[in-house]
Amino acid sequence: MVLDIVLGVASAAECAAEGVRFAHDARMPVALGVVLGLITGATLVLRRRWAIAVVLISIAVTPAEMGLLLGVVGLYTLAASEVPRRISAVLAGMAGAGTFLVTMIRFRQDNPREAWGAAVWEVPLFSLTITLAVTAPPVLLGLYVRARRRLVESLRERADGLERELSLLAERAEERAEWARNEERTRIAREMHDVVAHRVSLMVVHAAALQAVALKDPEKASKNAALVGDMGRQALTELRQMLGVLRSDVPAEEKPVPLASVAVAASAAAEAVSASASGIESVEDAAGPRLVELEALVGQSRAAGMAVELSVEGEERRYAARVEQTAYRVVQEALTNVHKHAPGASTRIRLAHRGAEIAVLVENGPSERGAADAGLPSGGNGLVGMKERVSTLGGGFVSGPTDAGGFRVSAVIPDRTRTPDRARTA
Repeated sequence: MVLDIVLGVASAAECAAEGVRFAHDARMPVALGVVLGLITGATLVLRRRWAIAVVLISIAVTPAEMGLLLGVVGLYTLAASEVPRRISAVLAGMAGAGTFLVTMIRFRQDNPREAWGAAVWEVPLFSLTITLAVTAPPVLLGLYVRARRRLVESLRERADGLERELSLLAERAEERAEWARNEERTRIAREMHDVVAHRVSLMVVHAAALQAVALKDPEKASKNAALVGDMGRQALTELRQMLGVLRSDVPAEEKPVPLASVAVAASAAAEAVSASASGIESVEDAAGPRLVELEALVGQSRAAGMAVELSVEGEERRYAARVEQTAYRVVQEALTNVHKHAPGASTRIRLAHRGAEIAVLVENGPSERGAADAGLPSGGNGLVGMKERVSTLGGGFVSGPTDAGGFRVSAVIPDRTRTPDRARTA
C-alpha cells in the first residue's frame, strides 16, 4: 500500500507538470490543466483494485501527452494481475497504438522540415521504437511476474497436498501396525490356548484317574503316571516351539523406528495374514500339526477313558498346512471341551474330504451319570478361537447343543490352493 501511495504521488506530480504544457497547447487556464493532471495521475493509487480502469485512463490522456508513469505502471499491473490475457493484449495494443500515433504526430510537429525531408520509413520506425520501449518492457515483466506467482502457488499447493498425503499415510501405517500387532497377539493367544488347554486337560484327567486307582491298582496307576509324564513333555515341546518362533536372535536397537519401516512392516504383516488366509504356507504353519496326527490325538483321549469313534469319508489327500492345522485344532479343542464339560460322554468324530474343502464334525452325547467332574476351569475362549481360525480361511463354523443333551461342533474349511471341479456345474 505504501508503494502505491508513493507511485500515485509521483504520477500526480508528473501529470501536473505535463498539464501546464497541455493547458498552453489547448489555450485553457493553467490551473485547470494542473488540476486535471493531479486527478489523472492520482488514479495510479487504485492500480491493484482497478487495473483495467487505470490503463483506460492512461490511454485516454495519451493525446494530451501526459501520464507516462501512469501508463507504464498500469500496463505492468494489468499484465501481472489475474485479468484474462486477451483483455490485457487488447488494452496493451490500444496503448501502443495511441503512443505510436502521438509520437509520430509530435515528431512531425516539432521537426516539420526534417520530418518531411527524411525517408518515408524513418519516422514510423522511430515512432515504433519509442512505442516498443514504452509498452513492451512493462507488459513482459508483468507476464513474467504473473507466471512466477502461479508457479509458486502451484508448488505450494503440491507441497501442501504431499504433506496431507504423508500425514494420511502415517495415520494408515500406524493403524495397520496396530492391527498387525493385535492380530499377532490374538494368534499367539489362540495357539497357546489350543496347545496348553488340551494337554493340561488330559493331564488333569489322568491325574484324577491316578488318584482314584493309586491304592487299588498300582499297575494302572503306574500306566496313568507315565501318560501324565508324556503329556507334560509334549506340552513343553510344543510350548518351546511356539516360544522359539517369538524369540529373535537379533537384539532390538535402542532407537526410534522410521515411519517408512513401520508402514512396510504393517504392510508385510497384512500380506502375511492375507497369504495365510489364501492357503499359502509359512514356516510356522508347516511346523504345525497335520491330519495324519488325528489318530494319535484320538488315542490320547481314549487312553484318558473317553469313548471316541473316528470316521473318515472321501479320498484322503494332503491339504495346505494352514487347512490341516485348523482342522486338527478344531478336533483338539472339541475333545478338550468334552473332557471339561462332559466327562465320560461318548464322542463321534467325522472327517469328510469334499473336493476343494474339508468338513469336520465332532459330536458328543450327554455326560454319563455318576462320572466324576475333573474340575477343569474354562475361560470361554475355545469356541471363539475355533470360529476365528475357520473364518480366517473363509470357512463356516457352527456349534451348539444337540437334542440328545450333548454338544456338536461343525466346521467346513475350504482349501484355497485347489479349485472346485467346474465341470460338474457346467
